[in-house]
Amino acid sequence: MSYYKLIAVDMDDTLLDSNLNISSRSMDAVRRVQEKGIHITLSTGRMFSSVKPYAKKLGIDLPLITYQGAMVKSALSEEVLLHRPVPLELARQVVAKIKEYGYNINVYVDDKLYVEKITPEAEMYARISGIKAHPVGDLLEFLQHPPTKVLAVAKEPEIDKLEKDMRPLFDQQLHITKSKPQFLEFSHPRATKGHALAMLAERYGVEQKQVMAIGDGYNDVEMLDYAGLGVVVGNAREEIKKLADHVAPSNDEDGVADTLERFVLEE
Repeated sequence: MSYYKLIAVDMDDTLLDSNLNISSRSMDAVRRVQEKGIHITLSTGRMFSSVKPYAKKLGIDLPLITYQGAMVKSALSEEVLLHRPVPLELARQVVAKIKEYGYNINVYVDDKLYVEKITPEAEMYARISGIKAHPVGDLLEFLQHPPTKVLAVAKEPEIDKLEKDMRPLFDQQLHITKSKPQFLEFSHPRATKGHALAMLAERYGVEQKQVMAIGDGYNDVEMLDYAGLGVVVGNAREEIKKLADHVAPSNDEDGVADTLERFVLEE
C-alpha cells in the first residue's frame, strides 16, 4: 500500500518532454497509480482549456490545478472549485506598467487568452499551449472584468529586469512568479499551486505528509514546499533542485515515471 495518497504533477518541462509529449512510460505509470486508488492530478500555470486534453488522455477526472492555482476546476464535469482572479484595478495597473516596457502581454478572461495583437511571442505562446490567442487592441480598454492572471513575455534578461522592477510595486498585493524563463506571471496573492494543493488535500482527507508534488520551476516552489515529498526533475535549475527532497531524472528521461515507480508503484 502506497504511503502517498495525493500526487500533483507539473506539466511543462516536467511531465511533458521537450516536444510537449507524454511518454508511454509516464502514461503507464499514471494509469497504474490510478489503479491503486491514489489521487493524481495536474498542477500547472496553463489555462484549464489547455490542460483538459492532457487530462483526458491520462484518464484524470480529478480537479485540475490551473493558472498557478488561481483556478481549480474538475477535469470532466468542469465544476469550478476555486477561482481567485486578479482584482481588476490591480490588473490594469500591472498591464499599464508592462506596456511601458513594450513587452508582450497576455490576459486571461473566462478561460480565453487575449493579446493586443498577434506577434511572434503571441504565436509562440499559443503554439506551446495549444490555445488560440484573441487580438483585441488596447488591453486597458479591453479589461472590464478581473482576469484570472496577467503574463508578460520577453527574453529572459528582460523578464528578470521586469521582475526586479515590479516586485517593489506589487509584491505585497499579488503573487509574482516565472513559469518559464521568458514568462513573468501576476496572479491573486493566494493563487499558488501550494494553496490549491492544500485545498485538494483537505477535500480528499489526505494528510500533508502523504502529499507528493513533482515539478521543475519557480512556480512550483510553493507546492514543493507544501508537499510531504517534493520532487524536482533533473532538467530544473540548480536553485530549484536545492529545494527538493528528491531529484529525479529529467523530463526527457521519464523523471515523472521514475518517481512514481520508485515511491508509489514499487512495493
